[in-house]
Amino acid sequence: MTETVASEVLSEVRGQVGFITLNRPRALNALSLGMVRDLMGVLLAWQNDAHVLAVAIRGSNKEGPFGAFCAGGDIRFLHQAGSQGNPLLEDFFTEEYALNHLIHNYGKPYIAFMDGIVMGGGMGISQGAALRVVTERTKMAMPETAIGLFPDVGGGYFLSRCPGRVGEWLALTGDTIGAGDAIENQLADGCLPADQQAAVWDALGTQSFASGAAIKDYVASKFVAISALQSSARGQIDQYFSLGSVGEIIAALEAADTEWGRTTAATLRKRSPLMLHVVLAQIRRARTMGLADDLRMERDMVRHCFFLRPGQSETVEGIRALAVDKDHAPQWIPVRIEDVTPEMVAPFFASPWPAHAHPLASLG
Repeated sequence: MTETVASEVLSEVRGQVGFITLNRPRALNALSLGMVRDLMGVLLAWQNDAHVLAVAIRGSNKEGPFGAFCAGGDIRFLHQAGSQGNPLLEDFFTEEYALNHLIHNYGKPYIAFMDGIVMGGGMGISQGAALRVVTERTKMAMPETAIGLFPDVGGGYFLSRCPGRVGEWLALTGDTIGAGDAIENQLADGCLPADQQAAVWDALGTQSFASGAAIKDYVASKFVAISALQSSARGQIDQYFSLGSVGEIIAALEAADTEWGRTTAATLRKRSPLMLHVVLAQIRRARTMGLADDLRMERDMVRHCFFLRPGQSETVEGIRALAVDKDHAPQWIPVRIEDVTPEMVAPFFASPWPAHAHPLASLG
């Protein structure tokens, strides 16, 4: 008896809505190259289908739908491919960023049900949504500095547009926020109670709607109020993360006589010192960029992270320590925040391609 392998991306049209379920629950729906390609194919097909007025996307957990949205990219694949120089690594990032761009510019309402874990690549396939729906179970983060990477998938673009200096704080620390803070920081549009998701999802496929906008409005009409927890820290976030350099930020946090300052400084000390400097520059550059230019910049940066840094890839080492060997003892180079020089940071922002030959040259 042969066992059939279930598709990792389930898609169907019911009524006037195209439904997508990420179906890789054991990996918290982490995106593989195959999933990126399936998502792109489905969205391109539905974009020109007059019967589809809107698209809804959700994740799944081991018990069934919802519960986890998407934990990011498949970092074990990234480690293996990055260690071996596998060209599929390049394809993964090029195609993932093109998918992110399509979602931000999609011609129909794309509604993301961001229940449970929404991190990294999961943010990439939800931040461009016309409606970003969170629940009381949402755990949202861009934790890339913990693995020697940077908040990619358009992270420079959407984090830099958070209020005040929230973008710098989230990008550098990788801290996790819940539904209330996601809404307050403009990374979500509203909260739907987790136990009401299934009913709303099913109604989208059975009710008749006049337009895509009406479908979006129907979901938004089910939102409930939820309070933000980090509001009290906003003043501190803006005070410290507006400083001119990572060195100044860490020095000020370590001199602060507050629990928040000490905790935040301790978090930063665990991250890749080099990538903290790179990420601060990324967020501040992206603030004045459109999405396509930001994604091109991030594609340049990822090439540098995996292939162009002499000696060692911080990213391969960071993933090894966190997810492969799990010793949680990455050997960062350089070791200390204070030892990073501008000359180490600058190459990340030099494109290895002429503009006309860039892998994302076609993004508008």
